[in-house]
Amino acid sequence: MHPRHSRLRNLAIGTAPVVALLAVVGFAPLPFSVAQPGLTANVLGDDKGAPVITIEGRPARHTTGQLRMTTIEATGPSAEVGIRDVVRAWFRTDQAVMPRDSVYPSGGSDKEITEHNRAEMKESQDSATAAALNYLHLGPKQVKVTLNLADVGGPSAGLLFSLGIVDKLDGNGSGGELTGGRTIAGTGTIDADGSVGAVGGVSLKTRAARRDGATVFLVPKDECSDARAELPSGLRLIPVTTLSGAVSALKALDKGGDVPGC
Repeated sequence: MHPRHSRLRNLAIGTAPVVALLAVVGFAPLPFSVAQPGLTANVLGDDKGAPVITIEGRPARHTTGQLRMTTIEATGPSAEVGIRDVVRAWFRTDQAVMPRDSVYPSGGSDKEITEHNRAEMKESQDSATAAALNYLHLGPKQVKVTLNLADVGGPSAGLLFSLGIVDKLDGNGSGGELTGGRTIAGTGTIDADGSVGAVGGVSLKTRAARRDGATVFLVPKDECSDARAELPSGLRLIPVTTLSGAVSALKALDKGGDVPGC
């Protein structure tokens, strides 16, 4: 047989098992979730008729700007995601395929995951309050902060909660708003010492932010490249690593100063 014909025959024979494998995979569930931009919420506003941030012991400042925490929506932990779903999402800019373990790291049933996310949100709120009061050199005996945001779980709103508390109590430190009246969105976990951590799903969260009117997005510095990948037009990225750095950047933005960029 001619060498070329031999190679073609071998290629044809070798392709058959691959086609069969793809056919099987097409019907088999895969360990992925398909995610899309989720809701955003203004932590300086109300949620279901109640303030998201309530201050006791000190007067809370009136604010006109917005600080919008962002989320993603993903197929549930028990949902079956097949190769068709993955391929379809791969070619869309408003969806992303993510390892299921990165979206639902706790595993377990839907109910167990919901409870885990609620616990993470509570822990995040406590850390956010501690970080903000530490930044303002205030103790829990001087001021009481209550945070309320229904139907949202996980730790990724921590940075925005802290900024909201700082804005309510101190603003920009000179009588103005920390937001400068803008609609600012962002994401990031926060520790009591003010350290900001990465969260995942940033490229989808920037889309949610722009959709809901934000012009500035605060992103954990380690996720700059992800945020830039499919950045919506009209949205400016500001990388942050700490609460104090985020506050300084917003003050500089309002005064037309030097603002860090990704």
